[in-house]
Amino acid sequence: MENILVVGATGSTGKQVVDLLKSSQYFEPVAMVRKKEQQAPFEAQGVRTVLADLEEDVDHAMKDIDKVVFAAGSGGKKVKAVDQNGAIKVVDAAQKNGIKKFVMLSSMGADQPEKNEELQDYLKAKHQADAHLKQSTLSYVIVRPGQLKHDPGTDKIKLAEKLDDKGSIPRADVAQVLTRSLHDDTMVNQTFEIVEGDTLIGKALDTMETQD
Repeated sequence: MENILVVGATGSTGKQVVDLLKSSQYFEPVAMVRKKEQQAPFEAQGVRTVLADLEEDVDHAMKDIDKVVFAAGSGGKKVKAVDQNGAIKVVDAAQKNGIKKFVMLSSMGADQPEKNEELQDYLKAKHQADAHLKQSTLSYVIVRPGQLKHDPGTDKIKLAEKLDDKGSIPRADVAQVLTRSLHDDTMVNQTFEIVEGDTLIGKALDTMETQD
């Protein structure tokens, strides 16, 4: 079993990643939380936690960790401090500690932030974080979903390096993609976009692999 640090474990997508990892035969989740009171719900489920704040030092969070899923977000409140600098800090700590794979939850439009005036600051932050991960020595996967929604997952997506349509996608399906991307032989050093679609998640990931 590999220990997976879930950064943003208390968020809507992060929680679902923790649940998927918990039922996996390959992975063991470690929930990174910011406050002491956030530890109890995870520990009640038998999930190990680590206290760390993205605005402070995060090196200690990498102890006994094999891989990382970054699913944290400031919800637009601290875009530069959390979405950008926090992510960069985690990438640096992961690199320093020899983490085997880093899966980043990014956003569609992060490749061209200037095209979206409304979300420009957020997308710029995501762009910088993604670029930093790509320049690191880490094995990585960058997942860029369309608009996130709380609908039940369908287990089906549309996936491409660049999608023509913006579209949306249930968080449950995004969590599935993030979790499956942790496998050593799935999507190494890849960046891709996803929205809801007609292709089973496993097949979509395999097809993308085959094309490369």
